[in-house]
Amino acid sequence: MFIDQYYSANNGTISFTREQGSNFAKQVADDFNPIHDPDSRRFCVPGDLLFSIILARYGLSQHMEFSFTGMVDDGSELLLPEPSEALAINDAQGKQYLTILRTGDNTRAASLIDNLTRVYVEFSGHTFPHILVPLLAEQNVMINPDRPMVFYESMVIDLDRLDIAAPSLEIDKNELVINGKRGQVQLAFNLVDSGAIVGRGKKRIVLGGLRAYDAAVMAATVTSLNQRKKDFLPG
Repeated sequence: MFIDQYYSANNGTISFTREQGSNFAKQVADDFNPIHDPDSRRFCVPGDLLFSIILARYGLSQHMEFSFTGMVDDGSELLLPEPSEALAINDAQGKQYLTILRTGDNTRAASLIDNLTRVYVEFSGHTFPHILVPLLAEQNVMINPDRPMVFYESMVIDLDRLDIAAPSLEIDKNELVINGKRGQVQLAFNLVDSGAIVGRGKKRIVLGGLRAYDAAVMAATVTSLNQRKKDFLPG
């Protein structure tokens, strides 16, 4: 699968270099968050890379719940448990990073898993600025552009059936709930195949360090992100 180049596997464990995590973020997710840069002091592996590996390794189930409980860096070596309904991804010291609940029918169809992975990760990677900035502006708040606190909390996907080939993803409803300096974003989407809705999903993100919205500062942040993308992409 295409995902194999973005991690290393050895005797039931997986690990990541900074370059692998960064290349996945930029090449697959179109995500240019500085926290995924190889030279970032706060570098972490994209949560969507973990999601993608789980699908590749354990297959796609009709109902899947992902809960992110820790941030993975380039020094983390994660143990892959035997397949079961409930999975916990820990390191050798017992620190937990991810839990997964899988129910319903399961498929290992590589083409479907690759297609679903790509459409979901592209949607997820575009959360900022395409989705998040308008939501922040509506609530008159913004994240700290110098030290953004944005945490991928959970993701749920429900499929009505698995006899599909190349589903597309359509945004359903997005909302941001503010509680002081923290906020929770819920992104709801539908999965569509041959014009029919075949599944639904939700992604939750936690925001910290919120402050009053400043349109000029936010515009400069978006401009800087777009320039980073332009500098990275060929041509």
